[in-house]
Amino acid sequence: MHWSEFCGAAPELSRLAEGRFAATGLALLGTVTASGEARISPLEPVIADGRLYLGMMWQSKKALDLLRDGRCLVHSVVADKDGSEGEVKLRGRVAEVTDAGERDRFAEASFQKTDFRPPEPYHLFALDIERASFVKYSGEGHQTVMRWRVGAAEKTKVRRWTGAGYVDA
Repeated sequence: MHWSEFCGAAPELSRLAEGRFAATGLALLGTVTASGEARISPLEPVIADGRLYLGMMWQSKKALDLLRDGRCLVHSVVADKDGSEGEVKLRGRVAEVTDAGERDRFAEASFQKTDFRPPEPYHLFALDIERASFVKYSGEGHQTVMRWRVGAAEKTKVRRWTGAGYVDA
């Protein structure tokens, strides 16, 4: 599901995700290596033309991972240890973007956001979102969890820490 479709299907989660990405300008990308191990890499996600784009240096390890296996996780950066700002996780598969016009629109959007236009060659992928979640912790030991997956509505649950585990609040 493209970003614009995700916004319609999960408006609160998409708003939270966009806010977290805008707050830091960064995200973490989880990919699967050729040996099956996990790889975590930073990147600057760009939302433009109703899509969530992931641009990468030519032949970077994370790009090669995605060319081989498009499954990935995009995770917002957590900036404090108490998690009070919340964290967003988007799971899905990427599609390589090869259309020259779309690549140019991405490059312009990237420039507007970061003052950097990626020089060719570079890898560009668009995320097709399959599942999303948001977790936020409060100082009282509460955890708010919002989840969504393709074909389902957003669900929010508030849980309280008891010392032995979380229970629904």
